[in-house]
Amino acid sequence: MDAAQEQARLWREQATALLDVRPDLERGDEPFVRIMEAATPLKVGETLVLVAPFEPVPLYGVLGGRGFRHETLCLAADEWVVRFTREAMPNEQ
Repeated sequence: MDAAQEQARLWREQATALLDVRPDLERGDEPFVRIMEAATPLKVGETLVLVAPFEPVPLYGVLGGRGFRHETLCLAADEWVVRFTREAMPNEQ
């Protein structure tokens, strides 16, 4: 296991919420609502780990505007793992 895979494993283990949207996208479904439902209740310091088949760049701005910072790992061309950590509640910004 290389360093990125080990880091992704740790993120998954420590996540408050874990969401793999690859099956949604394979079915042709849009996972945005599920992502927002997983992220919204998180408190400061809690994390959502998202697994996607591509880098979810638009989510960086959307969740960033809701008090999240992100860290991203590319494990394969079709496996991106992103850890979103709540740093502030939306009304605290």
